[in-house]
This record gives sequence, C-alpha cells and structure tokens, in this order.
Amino acid sequence: MPTQDLKVFISNRDSTCDECGVELGRHAWIALQEGKGAACLTCADLDHLVFLPSGDAAVTRRARKHSSLSAVVLKWSRTRKRYERQGLLVDNAALEQAEQECEADALTRQERRARAVLRRAELDEDYLGRFASRIRELYPHCPQGRELDIAEHACRKYSGRVGRSATAKTLDEQAVRLAVAAHVRHAETNYDELLIQGIERRQARSSVQSLLADVLKHWETGKS
Repeated sequence: MPTQDLKVFISNRDSTCDECGVELGRHAWIALQEGKGAACLTCADLDHLVFLPSGDAAVTRRARKHSSLSAVVLKWSRTRKRYERQGLLVDNAALEQAEQECEADALTRQERRARAVLRRAELDEDYLGRFASRIRELYPHCPQGRELDIAEHACRKYSGRVGRSATAKTLDEQAVRLAVAAHVRHAETNYDELLIQGIERRQARSSVQSLLADVLKHWETGKS
C-alpha cells in the first residue's frame, strides 16, 4: 500500500477526538494526525466520504480513480497481529460512477475472467517453471522475464508446440533451443512482416537467419 495513502483506523478501544473532545467510544473511525493525536472523521475533513468495503476489485479501482479524495480503512487483527484493509472511503459521486461503469462492462469482465481460468488450466506451473529455468540456464543474457514468456507460449497444453513434445518434457537442450529460436524469430526480427507481405515461409526464415543467430549468440554469451 503506498505510503501517501490517507488512512482511517477502526479503533479497538474507547477513543476520544483530540481536536473537538468528543468521546467516540469503541470501534470509532479515527484519523491519526502527526503531533495532534486522533481526530474524528469530521475534524479530519473526511466525513463527507462514503465507505466502500473490500471485495470488488473493479469497483474499488475505479472509485479510487474517480474520487478526488480517498482514504484506506484499516482494522487491527488480533489473530494475525497486523492491520488489515477493510475498504475505502471515497466520494459518493465517484462510487456511483464506478458502479455504473462496472455494470456497463460486466459481461466483458466476466468473459475475461473465464479466459483467464482457461489459460491457467492450460499451463502446468511446475513444468513451466522448470522450462523457464532451463532457458535461463542456456541463455543467461536473455532479457529479464523473457524466459517466462517463452516458456508459457511453448508449454501450453494441447497446443502442439515444441514445449509439449516428449523431448521438451525432459528439458532436452535442443528442444528448449528450438523454443527460444521460435520466439526470437517472431519477436526480434521482421519475420512476421515478411509473411504478411506474402513472402514464402522458407524464404522469410532465410532472410532473418543472420539476425536470429546474432540475437541468440548475444543471449547466450552476452557478446554481439
């Protein structure tokens, strides 16, 4: 949580506002002000905000974006021995706008979640991790994180890609190198553009072979 966030605490003991002197009782919502003690929401100029409980990430994200002022609400957990987030205080208008936006694109977000579930189902996380580690071992100078992109693409179930082959599953060096080469061909050369232009696949591969070799050499040795 960013340090610049305004924070409101739900107290677990009887509290008094140090500005107006009002006894707030137990479970009061207070803001702690440096050198001034605790303040009720009115004295802290936060009493015009409405509470949005945690639970709906999309509404929370949008309400926070639209609200000119917001505060994170925290409560001490005796069992976990830490403050835990309960929700946000935001402008009412911002909350209404966020809810309207979420209602308008609810179907799109539902479809996106469904695709994400399918995507996770297609990935064997343990195998993917080992495949990515093998890539990093063979190509220690490839850009950070790229090994995960390559592994995820190559190892997707039911894809027929090189990462699903029997040899790849044993982390065979040649199979891993083929997966990396395929990625470099598409991501680091103009191979795809040549195909779009109607150039035959073998000719396109031949055209980018020199650049492909240079990139692979750099990823492997760090030398151009």
